[in-house]
Amino acid sequence: MTPVGAGLPATVLCVKRTNRGQTRSHSTQAPTEGPLPRDGFAVLSCPPAFAIIAQRNTMNVFASTASPLSRAIRHGLALSLFAFGHHSLAQPVVQQQPLPLPLDEVRIFTEALDNIRNSYVQPIDDKQLLEFAIKGMLAGLDPHSAYLSTEDYDSLQETTTGEFGGVGIEVGEQDGLIKVITPIDDTPAQRAGILAGDLIIEIDGQLLRELPVNEAVELMRGEIGTTIVIGILREGEPEPLEFTLTREVIEVASVRQRELEPGYAYLRISQFKINTGEEVLEALTAIKAEQPDLKGLVLDLRNNPGGILQASVEVVDAFITDGKIVYTQSRGEEIEMEYFAKPDDPSEGVPVVVLINSGSASAAEIVAGALQDHSRAVIMGTRSFGKGSVQTVMPLTNDRAIKLTTALYFTPNGRSIQAQGIEPDIVVEEGLVTRATGREGITEVNLGGHLRNGNDLDDLVREPVVDAEQVVVSDYQLQEALILLRGINILDSARLGKNQTSTQAPTAGVASTGVADAPQ
Repeated sequence: MTPVGAGLPATVLCVKRTNRGQTRSHSTQAPTEGPLPRDGFAVLSCPPAFAIIAQRNTMNVFASTASPLSRAIRHGLALSLFAFGHHSLAQPVVQQQPLPLPLDEVRIFTEALDNIRNSYVQPIDDKQLLEFAIKGMLAGLDPHSAYLSTEDYDSLQETTTGEFGGVGIEVGEQDGLIKVITPIDDTPAQRAGILAGDLIIEIDGQLLRELPVNEAVELMRGEIGTTIVIGILREGEPEPLEFTLTREVIEVASVRQRELEPGYAYLRISQFKINTGEEVLEALTAIKAEQPDLKGLVLDLRNNPGGILQASVEVVDAFITDGKIVYTQSRGEEIEMEYFAKPDDPSEGVPVVVLINSGSASAAEIVAGALQDHSRAVIMGTRSFGKGSVQTVMPLTNDRAIKLTTALYFTPNGRSIQAQGIEPDIVVEEGLVTRATGREGITEVNLGGHLRNGNDLDDLVREPVVDAEQVVVSDYQLQEALILLRGINILDSARLGKNQTSTQAPTAGVASTGVADAPQ
């Protein structure tokens, strides 16, 4: 998940933070204990034998110019085969069979490398060539695995801590084009009107066709206060759109809340950062302080590209009291990690409607899927993005790393979200709420000589607590969520015998025809 930074959006990262959700690990490659490297990115333990061999090979390849590069690469690859049987210094040495290398492909690689070094139109150093090779190797795996250069590593750090410079766009790749997953709330991109689903085709006059996402993202970054011109293709628009944005420091508040109307609250999570779980707890506390008689809550996960896995676990744990939240499976379909809820309930069982759409991805889908499986919330909106994989950041040096897909995650009931997404319980398409114009309808009270109701309430008109138009006139999905919560509250009140509206039964001994006269 990278707002105008390295990598693709909606990335679930393993981070060493489990303040609330209990974790059970079944992997020898669990997140490391102790202080976190580089601002909290959990990484898998680096096999010490591999580290030693890799260091030795680096010396052979780069420090010695006596032997050909291709011969050194062959030698290094062969040596590295024997390094994968060890996991950490604290674990016993487990001897595994060396993985066979396809020698023909190794030969082709080294020959291609030699041809590039000798025949490319411009001189290029070996270090850059090998870095290109690593990038290509990871890019060929899946859309979310990537090589992180020094700049990319810093960008990822900024993303998870919530502050960075840029224009505020979550981006991904689609058919060789840069797709806007979502503009971040209250950023230059969002204020200018860039929408989820837009395709970025040009930045400052440079066409982006087939340009890697990371490089396109770097074009959007720049000095604070400078401008950038972005060309957009939008469905339904005959011509490309052009937006001029001013770069600024993007400080992302991942959680915010407000009152919809008395008794009903709105909680928005824009992305899952390291401290999002804590922010949700604080928001729930604030909501209950402002509305002690809380009857319903709308949890808005629309256009949430995901983020930190543990943060999503903590959010789910704020709404359920037992059971599994999510689990991950690594290679070989072995359960790597499971997360379980704790018994306390900060939400106090308040009815919840969760809003999702095609921009809800990764960690947002974990939350929606878990609450759906536990029957804790009604999921409303449109089908989510469908990213069900977990990426782990593995440092290669102090300032470079790889982001590698290491597992798939599953909802408590064993559903995989990968390339499928979360189907809402109630499908509600996006739209605007408009009020019909015209004359007011005629009711019984408008008819001359109408019968009195016997309650002396002829002149009393019951006004709604709040006009829905005042709250959600521009958000059809949010209005539908609010209406559903009202209905749930009415039914719950009726079941508890607290329904304030009563129905009078016919007086005993008086026959009723059951036929109502139509208005004349």
